[in-house]
Amino acid sequence: MTLHLITGGPVARLRINRAAKRNAFNQAMWDALPDLVAQAMADPAVRVLILESAVPGVFCAGADIGELLANKDDAAWRAANQAAINRAQYELARAAKPTIAFIDGDCVGGGCGLALACDLRVATPRARLGITPAKLGLVYPLHDTKLLTDLVGPGQAKRMLFTGALLDSAEALRIGLVEMIADNPDALAASIAAASPHSCRHIKGFVRRILDGQSDDDAETLAVFAAAFTGPDFLEGTSAFVDKRPAQF
Repeated sequence: MTLHLITGGPVARLRINRAAKRNAFNQAMWDALPDLVAQAMADPAVRVLILESAVPGVFCAGADIGELLANKDDAAWRAANQAAINRAQYELARAAKPTIAFIDGDCVGGGCGLALACDLRVATPRARLGITPAKLGLVYPLHDTKLLTDLVGPGQAKRMLFTGALLDSAEALRIGLVEMIADNPDALAASIAAASPHSCRHIKGFVRRILDGQSDDDAETLAVFAAAFTGPDFLEGTSAFVDKRPAQF
């Protein structure tokens, strides 16, 4: 199994395990990822999803170049492959619950795209991140380029894409490509899992609206904001604040 979803509590883990290919994604993996993400989102016990590697020292080497070369003259295969990649990135970026990419080791090309599609990125000190189409004569997909530009700004996005350079974790943190450097994502995941799932879900949705171009409230966002004051999470949160105890959402 090259992708494996582990559930059974508030923190789900989606593990990449293709050590022989440095976790490079083939067509079957791109096809499988959206359904696994959907399974995690549909599980009522899950509050946060961690995308991580089962292989120490490597997150994901990107797309399987051998598979690409074997099918480079097959236009129908190329179209199906790009559609699968786009769907995987799109569904991960728009997953209903918070997502964390835990990056230990190299995170390159399409692997970096997977990390960009998550809400947060935690890198270990040995992580290296880069996007390398310019070294292969390829063009990075528009959706992935937008995710990168939204995160680090147009200047740093161009630097990464023009050069294909691998950035160490300190540089990635400096430019905003990752949010934290840590040996594991457990503390961050636990903190998110302890927060109001109602708040996290709708805050994530609001941020996505902003990234997609919305700047003003509409009837739906106003209704979501107003409804929170009568919801069970608000009652528990305010009661816990008054009682000086941790909230139990």
